[in-house]
Amino acid sequence: MRQLTLSFDNGPDPAVTPSVLDTLARHDICSTFFVIGSKLADPAARACSVRAAAEGHWIGNHTWTHSVPLGQQPGQAAFEISQTQDALGSLAHPLRWFRPMGGGGVIGQHLLSPDAVTLLERDKYSCVLWNAVPRDWAEPDAWVETALAQIDEQEWTLMVLHDLPTGAMSYLDAFLNCVANRNIVVRQDFPPSCVPILDGEATVPLDHLARGVQAPSTSRPARLPADEPKG
Repeated sequence: MRQLTLSFDNGPDPAVTPSVLDTLARHDICSTFFVIGSKLADPAARACSVRAAAEGHWIGNHTWTHSVPLGQQPGQAAFEISQTQDALGSLAHPLRWFRPMGGGGVIGQHLLSPDAVTLLERDKYSCVLWNAVPRDWAEPDAWVETALAQIDEQEWTLMVLHDLPTGAMSYLDAFLNCVANRNIVVRQDFPPSCVPILDGEATVPLDHLARGVQAPSTSRPARLPADEPKG
């Protein structure tokens, strides 16, 4: 049986996030919102994240500016990551979920810098990647078919969507109806293969995510908090 974990990047957006939360509530689905730290300065945007957390969604860190992947701006990790975590405050998950900017959803050595890896390990963050990107921001009227095809390609999908004013989220309800009709199990936790750092410890070698990072002498399998899957 196929499984799906939903995540939403680049919000919160007061014009979009509330409707996304309404739709998820109707389908009894909890997800994770990876927020851009600078957006939390807007009280209306922050209220969206407060509501999301109150409704059982996890709130994660998606850098302060979301401008350039950290691997392309060494020395900026403390500003991009730590400042966002401070802004999250009590909204943050205990495991300090962090998702790097992908620059279009590509996984590679541009995602992290050595100083970012050092900070994530020292301050006990958990780095969350992805294995499905239907590019809803680029194809707001056509992403649902792509998303369903990506789910069919693997046993457990961790999908990146965006609660942004592109029009894409107007199709979220239809997408979730398709998911339900296909008996796809929706869950909140993450596939271990998508969590290369858990609570500050590398679960795999990190040289594929950051140039100049030495492979650890040991790594531990990701043991993530599980939820009750929802169908």
